[in-house]
Amino acid sequence: MRVLIQRVLQASVCINSHVKSRINSGLLVLIGIEDADNIADLEWLSNKIVNLRIFDDDNNVPNKSVKDMGGDILLVSQFTLQALTKKGNRPSYIKASKPDVAMPLYEKMIGQLEHDLGRKIFTGEFGEDMKVSLVNDGPVTIFIDSKNKA
Repeated sequence: MRVLIQRVLQASVCINSHVKSRINSGLLVLIGIEDADNIADLEWLSNKIVNLRIFDDDNNVPNKSVKDMGGDILLVSQFTLQALTKKGNRPSYIKASKPDVAMPLYEKMIGQLEHDLGRKIFTGEFGEDMKVSLVNDGPVTIFIDSKNKA
């Protein structure tokens, strides 16, 4: 499971010109799921996302997590995070899970993030053509692959 985390001042997801979700200060999290992913990957990543200390404290030192500062999370499925680019110029998405595998894990990730954060998170719509807008704060962008947790 791979995530791209962006600290944002604001972010939104539009589907068919309608806003599905919008957040202010918090995290935009793009998630790519592969067949080898499991509940342990999901739980580890959720804990990491919610507790990642990338928000400034009163001394302008990144010592606060999204949970500490009461920020929001916007989770968006993005199979292209599983792209393989070793050969040629056309990415291969062979590692990306098909919807029948990825969708249940995506839904479980929503529940796990809500549990770990202690409140509702916001989402895109799995499998839809989405327009994602954001104002990256910093910019701060962090890539995490659950297969590299050891």
